[in-house]
Amino acid sequence: MRLKNADSKSGSTKTKNMKHLIPVALAAFVLLGCDKQKAAIETNREATKDAIDNKKDAVDVAAKVAKKQADVDATIEKAKIEANKVAAQAQLDADKKKADALAAFEKARVDAEKK
Repeated sequence: MRLKNADSKSGSTKTKNMKHLIPVALAAFVLLGCDKQKAAIETNREATKDAIDNKKDAVDVAAKVAKKQADVDATIEKAKIEANKVAAQAQLDADKKKADALAAFEKARVDAEKK
């Protein structure tokens, strides 16, 4: 009987050990699953950050291009303004000479009528 009793005690210990081993094994699987999920979350976070950084770089490039174009446009606009100013001054100078010539003509006509 002792043999049976000794066997049943060792079987009972094995059962107790198995009962403790099952939660430990489940916890290990859960932790491994959590680690995989955390790794996936971290990978996703890094990919999102990289995509945002790429978009920021594209915005910077677009802003630089827009600034250069604005500088070119401003230079062209300034040149147009200067050209319009020069043309207006030339027209005014021509009008002034025309007025001088007309006045000289009128004076000469008056002088001719007096003679």
